[in-house]
Amino acid sequence: MATNASEATGDEDAPDAYRTLLEEYRRVANLRNAGGVLSWDQQVMMPEGGTPARSQQLSTLSGLSHELLTDDGVGAALADLESAALSAAQSAVVREIRREHDRAAAVPKSLIEELSTASSEALPAWERAKADDDFESFAPHLRRHVELSREYAEHVDPDRDPYEVLFEEFEPCLSLERAESILETLRETLVPMIDEIRDSDVALATDAFTALGEYPADTQEELCRDVLSTLGYPWERGRLDTSSHPFSSGTTFDARVTTRFDESDPLGSFLSTVHEFGHATYTLGLPDEHYGTPLGEDRDLSVHESQSRLWENHVGRSAAFWEGFLPTVAEHFPQAGDVTPREAYEAANQVYENNLIRVEADELTYHLHVVIRYEIERDLIRGDLDVEAVPDVWNDKYEAYLGIRPDTDAEGCLQDIHWAHGNFGYFPTYSLGSAMAAQLYAAAEDDLGDLDASVAAGEFEPLHEWLTEHVHRHGARYETNELVERATGDPFTADAFVDYVTEKYGGLYDLDSV
Repeated sequence: MATNASEATGDEDAPDAYRTLLEEYRRVANLRNAGGVLSWDQQVMMPEGGTPARSQQLSTLSGLSHELLTDDGVGAALADLESAALSAAQSAVVREIRREHDRAAAVPKSLIEELSTASSEALPAWERAKADDDFESFAPHLRRHVELSREYAEHVDPDRDPYEVLFEEFEPCLSLERAESILETLRETLVPMIDEIRDSDVALATDAFTALGEYPADTQEELCRDVLSTLGYPWERGRLDTSSHPFSSGTTFDARVTTRFDESDPLGSFLSTVHEFGHATYTLGLPDEHYGTPLGEDRDLSVHESQSRLWENHVGRSAAFWEGFLPTVAEHFPQAGDVTPREAYEAANQVYENNLIRVEADELTYHLHVVIRYEIERDLIRGDLDVEAVPDVWNDKYEAYLGIRPDTDAEGCLQDIHWAHGNFGYFPTYSLGSAMAAQLYAAAEDDLGDLDASVAAGEFEPLHEWLTEHVHRHGARYETNELVERATGDPFTADAFVDYVTEKYGGLYDLDSV
């Protein structure tokens, strides 16, 4: 006999209003996930000429999901459940759906559809503008996104800072004030550390790989597939492709990753693949039985980013990882056969003096890249910066914060895909995720013991299981700070990150501050 979804998740005794609410929300989730597949296709496989139709398709799906989420039946079910006796898990589901419903109900469907259309049309325009180093051709799309995003924020809450409203789209459980406090701690720690590193006489093996010739893209892809298999990526639920900007998307049943290749340096594709694996393993670790409900959805972007940064930085950049995995690199690229694990570790952790590209940045200067984007998008949304001024402001901030100045907009303000999607408020979650990753990894090490020994031996299952137990399986059951505190025993702070980078880079560069 068939079993309905409520019975499968133990909600068969829940109030009728709760069962109705879940049924309606699953329709919303399925429409969103279908849109995610279409968006993945647009960025990976779709012919360039498909944009006009894809724009309409995604707009229709966005409009339908908004219509369902704001339906009177959803509002009535939520009202009926205000005083209902619910389990802790059911209360969490209602809390999450209520937040989404109330926010969506404030915004007209027509605006949601227009935002989706703007994103679909801006994406190919951004790709062409980046390829042609032509910001002016992308500027109208960016201006449209800024105007629509301001309008969206005005509908949600006309009395609040519009950027704060948009930040909540990606991190609804941490205040912007709390996020800025963590960002400030990172700035106060990293700026003097980076200065000290640049004054250091220590010479790392920065060209351990780049001095050895070319690395063909097809062989790099084979290496990336090997590292995914080594880390435990389930190929029956995922795939690896290439895209202009690496990303991961999907559901607990199908979480895909992309990367990109630079034939002069294999570390870029390698580390971006490990990064996207972290995103995918979080998605795949969500409970299958709660698919289509908040209990089967991620706890927003700071937590999502913590998983990718944990695998990229605490695993993929570690000395232990290179001790175990370097022979596999040499199998694919014999020219790297004489590279030592220490040299590979140093190459993967060098602090660049002249890197302009965020996704290729080192672990420390990365956060200054994030701060620059945060400050620019904040000022755009608040009306303190005109779109036309973005290239000059971008270049000035790079010179002030990183001591370098882009020669082209392609390597400057056109390098990221996020503004083409209209994702304002997204960038702070990258640094928040890094801070969270350090706190989670430290807690995992306290519980599991010597993680370096496991990583060097290629045994990643203990860490994977710990993360699934403490983070992935909970979905959106807990709000961000509670999730971190349950996993680590402490509230979310940047303290573990400060300790981690101080010890790691103090050792690499022989810093006096350590």
